[in-house]
Amino acid sequence: MIAFFREPLEFAFFVRALLAAMAASAICALVGTFIVLRGMTFLGDALAHAILPGVALGYLVHRGERSAVFYWALGTGVITSLAIGALGKHGRFREDTAIGIVFAGMFALGIGLISTARGYAVDLVHFLFGNVLAVSPYDLWLILCLCGGVALVVLALWKEIALTTLDPVFARTLRLPVDAIRYLLLLLAAVTVVTALRVVGVALVLAMLVTPPATGYLLAKRLSGMAGIAVLSGILSGFWGLYLSYYAGIAPGAAVVLVATGLFLFALPFRR
Repeated sequence: MIAFFREPLEFAFFVRALLAAMAASAICALVGTFIVLRGMTFLGDALAHAILPGVALGYLVHRGERSAVFYWALGTGVITSLAIGALGKHGRFREDTAIGIVFAGMFALGIGLISTARGYAVDLVHFLFGNVLAVSPYDLWLILCLCGGVALVVLALWKEIALTTLDPVFARTLRLPVDAIRYLLLLLAAVTVVTALRVVGVALVLAMLVTPPATGYLLAKRLSGMAGIAVLSGILSGFWGLYLSYYAGIAPGAAVVLVATGLFLFALPFRR
């Protein structure tokens, strides 16, 4: 048993990948808790696909330098989240319609730009399916800093975010900045999605935003309990997913999501 856990840890790239996967999965679960309760699960998928223009532009401008692509993706995610928030607030349609409009337009733009970046087609595929095993020390530091920053913001404004999520009408009577908190949550979701891309990729990032919170929703009766179980589920998914990937020889991103799905199915009979 000791050898089972120790053998993969002899490789530095595996240790970096393990820490990145656990951190990204945990922060996805924390932010995803409020996304699920707000009925905005489509937002995560939309943001993951909408940052493709930033990814493609980063590759085109910096000639394939991966470290620069992250910042382009982050900037695109922030702009996309603000656009969704503005359309949902000032448009004459529901927020899910605004998400669909921005998602479709940005995704189409990303596909168009990727089609021109022929020399980087293979590298761009990594953003679709994740490439956590290629995380460098600088990437790991960046991921940990972003995850820590998002977690600090959520914990510092826990009561305000929780109240505007569960009872926005009462929150307005208390003169809380409901709209500002909504924009903040959109920004946090954008940062979380971009952070998780290196772990699970565009194709699977929605699963990490939804599945661990859904597991917490099954087992907990309070919001704090739901978030705690979701974060624990995310950490376990990142940990066991990397070990499953190492010994079974499957893609790390897919392994992480498979473990998260397995935890959800295991919790299903014990739902409260």
